[in-house]
Amino acid sequence: MPASEGMNYAPSGKPSPVCQPGEFRFAAVGLDHGHIYGMCNGLVEAGAELALVYDPDPAKVDALLARFPAARAARSEQEVLDHPEVALVASGAVPADRAGTGIRALEHGKDYFVDKPPLTTLEQLAAAREAVARTGRKYGVYYSERLHVEAAVFAGQLVERGAIGRVLHVLGTGPHRINAPSRPEWFFQKERYGGILCDIGSHQIEQFLFFTGAKDATITASRVANYHHKDHPGLEDFGDCSLVGDNGATGYFRVDWFTPDGLSSWGDGRMVLLGTDGYIELRKYVDVAREATGDHVYLVDRQGEHHFSVHGQVGYPFFGQFVRDCLDRTETAMTQEHAFKAAELCVRAEMEAVRVEG
Repeated sequence: MPASEGMNYAPSGKPSPVCQPGEFRFAAVGLDHGHIYGMCNGLVEAGAELALVYDPDPAKVDALLARFPAARAARSEQEVLDHPEVALVASGAVPADRAGTGIRALEHGKDYFVDKPPLTTLEQLAAAREAVARTGRKYGVYYSERLHVEAAVFAGQLVERGAIGRVLHVLGTGPHRINAPSRPEWFFQKERYGGILCDIGSHQIEQFLFFTGAKDATITASRVANYHHKDHPGLEDFGDCSLVGDNGATGYFRVDWFTPDGLSSWGDGRMVLLGTDGYIELRKYVDVAREATGDHVYLVDRQGEHHFSVHGQVGYPFFGQFVRDCLDRTETAMTQEHAFKAAELCVRAEMEAVRVEG
């Protein structure tokens, strides 16, 4: 589902309920980022019911309710937190505010599902870890460039089956279209969005951990810059990072806000997975000058060259797994440690980054 900018990218899949009607209700609190639409789509397709919506801006509430008319507006966040039938709070709040919303949800007996980045500082990470340990609730993260991209889901299945052997290196590119006039004020304030490596770089670091199977990693080099948007001094429009996993796998990624107007998608996101027995390339959102649809997977292995067009073929299993994890108190969709480790590493990459002037 291409969009003019990634902030409004909200994939829709096929309904695949994993629970009975009314068995799992959730609320949306904090609608600052458009990813909340994709989050709600995924949960509803898995059988969850959006019951309550709250944001201080009534226009944002009305817009979400127009997409999910069975829900109703809440008068306050506290009404959501006190509601006995709300099992999960989903949030697309400003990144710097996401940890606070999540901790309050956990302390009221709710699980939490938040857009990436799930937090912006190591202090917030420590507080979130402590709240999870104390309450036993879940702090799930919407790393959408893997969880809500069929090419990435399919690549994960190929890796799990051993199609390319051991994954040695992950190369990722995550360009985005900026469309600056449409962006809210907080988008240009580093202390609010967390910096480019913390924000959109979180997708890349999470995928590195997932595809390599690493449990931890070391940032070996990272850089950020504001090359072209001097009128917004708080913005970083370029970032890159190299890292090494605790299992020896290496990775490099680049993220930027330089998608040209001529591209049919908001970003030509790609990834190359190098293995001992082959490699996989993902062309997630577009196959430039060939096909406007995304979800193309290229595999080269010992048998030959293969192309898979998987749009509409694979689905998004994370959401059903996550709903069942909340109901059954299991951990199949994503481990809590994986979600937090990706968040930690993106904060560290940002903290350690060399600022390039140019």
